[in-house]
Amino acid sequence: MKRLLFCLPLWALLCTSAIAAAPIPNKADSAWMMVSTLLVMLMAIPGLALFYGGLVRSKNMLSILMQVMVLFMLISVAWVIYGYSFAFTGGNAFFGGISKLFLQGITPDSTAATFSKGVVIPEFLFIAFQGTFAAITTTLIVGSFAERARFGAVILFGLLWFTLSYLPIAHMVWYWDGPDAIHDAASLEQVTRQAGWLWARGALDFAGGTVVHINSGIAGLVCAYCIGKRAGYRTVGMAPHSLTLTMVGAALLCVGWFGFNAGSALEANGTAALAFINTFLGAAAGTLAWTFGEWILKGKPSMLGAASGAVAGLVGITPGCGYAGPMGALAIGSITSLVCIFGVTRLKNWLRADDALDVFGVHGLGGITGALLTGIFAAPSLGGTGLFDYVKNAAVSTYSISQQLTIQAEGVVITLVWSAIISLLVYGIVNWTVGFRVTEEDEREGLDTTSHGEAAYH
Repeated sequence: MKRLLFCLPLWALLCTSAIAAAPIPNKADSAWMMVSTLLVMLMAIPGLALFYGGLVRSKNMLSILMQVMVLFMLISVAWVIYGYSFAFTGGNAFFGGISKLFLQGITPDSTAATFSKGVVIPEFLFIAFQGTFAAITTTLIVGSFAERARFGAVILFGLLWFTLSYLPIAHMVWYWDGPDAIHDAASLEQVTRQAGWLWARGALDFAGGTVVHINSGIAGLVCAYCIGKRAGYRTVGMAPHSLTLTMVGAALLCVGWFGFNAGSALEANGTAALAFINTFLGAAAGTLAWTFGEWILKGKPSMLGAASGAVAGLVGITPGCGYAGPMGALAIGSITSLVCIFGVTRLKNWLRADDALDVFGVHGLGGITGALLTGIFAAPSLGGTGLFDYVKNAAVSTYSISQQLTIQAEGVVITLVWSAIISLLVYGIVNWTVGFRVTEEDEREGLDTTSHGEAAYH
């Protein structure tokens, strides 16, 4: 009995040590992820809604606000019902499984891996953060067919596209078992075999260049072609009705983007700080490049150009914000902004598509440019972080720009082809079932009154 009593404290001590050995979330990381999630939501509601709303004519202001808000909320609900499970659980290289449908089995004590061994965050936080990404990506597309789409068609298209395009691309690019599953070459091979296809290929996308911007951008272009041009396109005035609101929306996007990019580090650490300053510099460089580029080309800099430049710079730096150095961020923001000027002027005319709010010209083209430039400016020789070896738990000593650029190009092409095909298919289904476009009479009167029975201004 005495021996038993002596062993009891020892047994308790061993159990306590075992429990303490399990990773527990750091409060600072958790707090940062809560703030980041709120910032990404701010990007969509009210940021994107006001940015888009100011760009349409006044008779369609409420319709675009309604589409962005309701679609964001719908995708948020679909995300927790099935989206998270299909994107972030094991299945195959292209699609996840059903083990976490309806968030089954997840509790306040459940944790999600980060990018550091032994560091975790509450899984509910990871779910919410990634849910805002899924929701804002889907709402980006509505700018391409603004001012002429049925509300019901927008909602149905968004839900189907989210399911068939966003979830597979997110799984292919971002799903893996996490760093704690990697101990040696054999375990690395196992993790790679179970990961998403583009992750296994080595594609770099820190915060959504392919998953968010290229994915939604090409979808917008397909929809613009399919739905046709607005009634009176290039024959009647279609100028933005409130550049003031557009500037407010752009400013909210700029602020929210810090959560979008720096939050993607999943920790409050040096990588988050790098993504933070790169986001700041990408927006600044993009704004200046567009402003001075427009000034040279047109003779006058515009507020719309400055706002568009900020967004273009942010789109460009998104995939590489955690990999490029600050000087690389300046280069990426500037180059992407100049490419997007070309996209919304010359290229848009060549394509002959009425992409009303330049979803492809800014997000699609900017995402492509940023994804490719990430392969260049992630190089340590250019101030980037290079790659990371989770077996040695240290930075990889070598980096091949040409090899990484090839991998990045592969990710770009896969995303473009996948999203374009799915978008065409989904558009056809929606148009066949409920009809995608409003009547010409309703379009000329304005969607605020004909679709929602309201008016933004009196």
